[in-house]
Amino acid sequence: MPEVIFPGPEGRLEGRYHPQKDRDAPIALILHPHPQLGGTMNNRVVYNLHYAFHGLGFSVLRFNFRGVGRSQGEYDQGIGELSDAASALDWLQAQNQNTKHCWVAGFSFGAWIGMQLLMRRPDITGFVSLAPPANMYDFTFLAPCPASGLILNGTADRVAPPRDTEMLVAKLHEQKGITITHVQIEGAGHFFEDPHMEPTMTTVTDYVRKRLSEKTR
Repeated sequence: MPEVIFPGPEGRLEGRYHPQKDRDAPIALILHPHPQLGGTMNNRVVYNLHYAFHGLGFSVLRFNFRGVGRSQGEYDQGIGELSDAASALDWLQAQNQNTKHCWVAGFSFGAWIGMQLLMRRPDITGFVSLAPPANMYDFTFLAPCPASGLILNGTADRVAPPRDTEMLVAKLHEQKGITITHVQIEGAGHFFEDPHMEPTMTTVTDYVRKRLSEKTR
């Protein structure tokens, strides 16, 4: 899988890009956990998300936020990281100008950034949010949430407690015109450690495959 360097708001950003041969392939952007808590594009959940989407026929990009790995810049409280994600999506779309489906998937901090990106980019047709930290960050910007998606968390998550995720999902369920699918992985912690990684990725794959077959938002 080729390493790529592309321009971001504060200099270069480092990524891994895995294209499909089909020029009409759907695209997916994968976002990693908190940069100051060891989050990188090589996080195990992010890596598995990347290959889950690629296995479904997506051209996939994951990248390091500013200040992580070889990406330039410094941590910016999520504000700059959202701009990084927008630049990454711009780059991905430029490589795939014929695509009809654009997805964003994020884990933890990356889920928060991904859902903010969703609000800015009406071209995003679906999302996957794993372990969104609804106890740490304000998600009230999702009013209304512009696309249907999957929110997935573990019942034993002590970092982002299930109760807060359930409250977030309940608020989103009140909105019309979208469908939020919520799945909890029994016994899984925040990082979906084995044996929970496989059922987590199977859930993601089944959901995205179903959405693609429906070809609806």
